[in-house]
Amino acid sequence: MDGANLFQLGIGLDTGAHAEELRTDTRAHDVTRDIFDKDRDDHFIRRDGKVFAGTHLIIEVVNGTGLDDETRIQQAFRDCVTACGATLLHIHTHKFSPQGVSGVAVLAESHISVHTWPEIGYGAFDVFMCGDARPWRAVDVLKTAFDTDDVRVRELLRGDGLVHATA
Repeated sequence: MDGANLFQLGIGLDTGAHAEELRTDTRAHDVTRDIFDKDRDDHFIRRDGKVFAGTHLIIEVVNGTGLDDETRIQQAFRDCVTACGATLLHIHTHKFSPQGVSGVAVLAESHISVHTWPEIGYGAFDVFMCGDARPWRAVDVLKTAFDTDDVRVRELLRGDGLVHATA
């Protein structure tokens, strides 16, 4: 595989995603801090006595319009990012033939993704965000973007119960 292919796969990019592997100072791993400490920089969410990695909303847009419009979906992603207070890193969408769009908005706080079935007015969105982002704000954005009041939401607290306060 040549260098161009490796770049396309993201191998060798200086993203910081592999920085932990390259760390030579292991003292940081020996530090024990209270998981409920608000000054931590891990972007875990602390709410109602729980600590979890992020809020993942499974959002179903029903009887929506414009779900075959790739540009409209990209704008909906941008509007969700702004409304939720998130940080957009990249958007990638793909238009299918004869209809349908799949896409993802990669965020510093995680992602927003979609797959649509415009022939029945249905869009399956995932909004997963950690840190201070407010993913529930995406619901009203999607209602407006796809001109429907029929938006169904299920919430998952990702990592709930996996991280505990230190003794």
